[in-house]
Amino acid sequence: MKELTSSQIRQMYLDFFKSKGHTIEPSASLVPKDDPSLLWINSGVATMKKYFSGQVVPENPRLTSSQKSIRTNDIENVGKTARHHTLFEMLGNFSVGDYFKKEAITWAWELLTSPDWFGWDPDKLYMTVYPKDTDAKADWEAAGVAPDHIIPVEDNFWDIGEGPSGPDSEIFYDRGEAFNNLAADDPENYPGGENERYLEVWNIVFSQFNHEPDGSYKPLPRKNIDTGMGLERVVSIFQNARTNFETDLFLPIIEKTAELSDGKKYGANAEDDVSFKVIADHARAITFAIGDGALPGNEGRGYVIRRLIRRAIVNGQKLGIQGAFLDQLVPVVGKIMQSYYPDVLQQADYIAKVVRSEEDRFGETLDGGLTLLNSLIADLKKQGGSQIAGPDAFKLYDTYGFPVELTEEYADDQNITVDVDGFKAEMQKQKDRARNARGKQTAMGLQHDLLINVKTPSKYVGYTQLATTSKLTELVVDDQLADEATSGTVEAMFDTTPFYAEMGGQVADKGDILDEAGHVVAHVADVQHAPNGQNLHTLTVVAPLKKGATYQLKVDTVFHSKVEKNHTATHLLDKALREVFGEHTQQAGSLVEGDYLRFDFTHFGQVDPADLAKAEAIVNEKIFAELPVTTVETDIESAKKMGAIALFSEKYGKVVRVVSAGDFVTEFCGGNHVKNTNEIGLFKITSESGVGAGVRRIEAVTSAAAYKYLHDHDEILSAVAGDLKVTQVNEVEQKVQALQVQVKSLEQKQATLEGKLASQQASAVFDNVTTAGSYKLISGTVQVSKMDQLRALADTWRDQALSDVLVLGAEVNGKANLIVAVSADKQKQVKAGDLIKAISPKINGGGGGRPNLAQAGGKNPAGLPDAMAAAAEWLSAQN
Repeated sequence: MKELTSSQIRQMYLDFFKSKGHTIEPSASLVPKDDPSLLWINSGVATMKKYFSGQVVPENPRLTSSQKSIRTNDIENVGKTARHHTLFEMLGNFSVGDYFKKEAITWAWELLTSPDWFGWDPDKLYMTVYPKDTDAKADWEAAGVAPDHIIPVEDNFWDIGEGPSGPDSEIFYDRGEAFNNLAADDPENYPGGENERYLEVWNIVFSQFNHEPDGSYKPLPRKNIDTGMGLERVVSIFQNARTNFETDLFLPIIEKTAELSDGKKYGANAEDDVSFKVIADHARAITFAIGDGALPGNEGRGYVIRRLIRRAIVNGQKLGIQGAFLDQLVPVVGKIMQSYYPDVLQQADYIAKVVRSEEDRFGETLDGGLTLLNSLIADLKKQGGSQIAGPDAFKLYDTYGFPVELTEEYADDQNITVDVDGFKAEMQKQKDRARNARGKQTAMGLQHDLLINVKTPSKYVGYTQLATTSKLTELVVDDQLADEATSGTVEAMFDTTPFYAEMGGQVADKGDILDEAGHVVAHVADVQHAPNGQNLHTLTVVAPLKKGATYQLKVDTVFHSKVEKNHTATHLLDKALREVFGEHTQQAGSLVEGDYLRFDFTHFGQVDPADLAKAEAIVNEKIFAELPVTTVETDIESAKKMGAIALFSEKYGKVVRVVSAGDFVTEFCGGNHVKNTNEIGLFKITSESGVGAGVRRIEAVTSAAAYKYLHDHDEILSAVAGDLKVTQVNEVEQKVQALQVQVKSLEQKQATLEGKLASQQASAVFDNVTTAGSYKLISGTVQVSKMDQLRALADTWRDQALSDVLVLGAEVNGKANLIVAVSADKQKQVKAGDLIKAISPKINGGGGGRPNLAQAGGKNPAGLPDAMAAAAEWLSAQN
């Protein structure tokens, strides 16, 4: 085997395909461009979509690349396996309607085996092919592959649903018996099976069909080649590394981490090694992601980065590293990757600064969080509990910055689960509290002392005017009162303003500030109430602003109009719900945005869809009735005499505004509304859900957004009608019902067949009665598709009185299941629940039950035979 560095291997791959007429495409940014379907670039082909779709014609139809990629769908496995990574490089060669199978296969074999290139031993290479792809098999043989090294595998067909698809061929390298982790007769012990000996290094996809909507496959007019070779895996072969982490791509990071630890050494302790691997992997991912412009945050890509940083920090703590350290790994990553990614090292200072800032932010609370988490786990174990409560998980997130996934992973190491649904409920409560208090936080946060004494009057005139000429009376720059602002984000007050300040669920207006010549000098991003009630505008300055100067204030009328429609619709919905569910139903919160509305209301129990439809119909009925919407200002007592209903959590002064839609609804409200319900156009509920005990939530849209919603769903329904081969949309329901009947019939037949199969297996198991101590025992594993079938077998055993104790195991959906039954005459001596508790640890699970019957579930199906053996040992030890 040649001695090559990762840089040399990467370059050799690219040089080889360049010699075959390919253009080397540079590695694209991890942040997808013009592709909202992807959070990250996750493969080499992801950057080639525009070519394969025909959207862009490449100058050269032959392309090759080494593409940095990120995948986080199984982040929990990173560090625990030999080859899971968040960031990896995918070497690939691509043909856009040019060469096809023969060339792709011939060149692959040449690259892998030629002494001029990789120079691997041909006897160590195996290829899997799609059984029906005789061309691929013939091409491999023609290239020089021994027939017994070509293995047909049914799964070798690349297909993601509608669109391009085709057979593929995977290439495996035999690492030798030293890497074998399975018995010789294990069904997975072959190239293509789940094992450590035969390492998949390359996948060549022959994209030759289009998967049609009707499920058929039609030949593509232009056949394509798409391949993917994991650089990290290939390097592990060249460098004879047991895992990807013992290569020059990771070891320098691991070694630097060891220097920063309290004397920990990689390879000395399995648990420490996991932490070393997690840190090395995550350090690479965050360095590249930040280098490509992504930043830590609470959503999307930002949340991924934040989570990776925090996972790495926690693992650093496990290694005894105190304080920030990840920023010191950034230049190490940069040096490793410098030959192909020089920009990483060039940006190392910036990337390290971002990482350090995030580390410091998390480090301030990490110790306290870990202390709390360890305390929670210790208390749970003392009490025999197995789940961290939702509020506790939320406290870890809210107070200590622990993402719930991090809490889950840490708890999982201790065989503890987390109440994720409870966590989500607490998260929603926080969001609602934050929204209700946003005005206070923005206007009275750091500037509370500054604005508390500012009493300059500011009059809101937006009920009748959406554009005014106003004087700038107060200006706040960098938390200080100022006379001028030239750039950045500032806050301002005007003597009059048409901009609505967020209140009562209605969001603030947006718009622009213009000078007397009509030039935009600032954009209004938000409006809140200052401590003394003035409208405080958050502005993004684009040209100098001066206190005392006169400006034109213009509200975004399109956005404002949408908000008005949604706000009036909220009042109609409030009344409609009370008509449908009763007057006990009350508003429990609302949000009125430009593109949708949200309404929370008190209601115990589930909402009947028919009742929801009634409420929606009432709202539309009042829209179509063209009710005039009027407002009056009066005192509270007079408003109450008018029948006005106060809305949730509002505080009212001596003078209040009362809004009425005809004689249908009259409510207190200080927001903006349409002049006639017909302006709303249309109302459509888009979702209904529970958000807490006795509180339901409705989200809805109006006007153009409602039309789009209905139009989109109509298209979906029409598409379903087409798939069901019915000519009229109104026939869909009948067709679906017929299919449901058919499916139910098939399921019953399947259950009958599975029952017969289980009975046949049971016969074999039931015939094998052994003695364990003073008890007759029947035990074994069977193939069933659900736990019910195990219970049915236990019933059969009991009816036939075949032994004293029955222990059966089965793997169902990748998980282990156990059932224990004890005959009636032995239950005083042996209890099923005690036996199941004794053997369930063998499957990494737990369970319980009655004295006569108990069951357990676990994560380790491979432990089922051990559980059977443990049952015999346990029974033998009983008196």
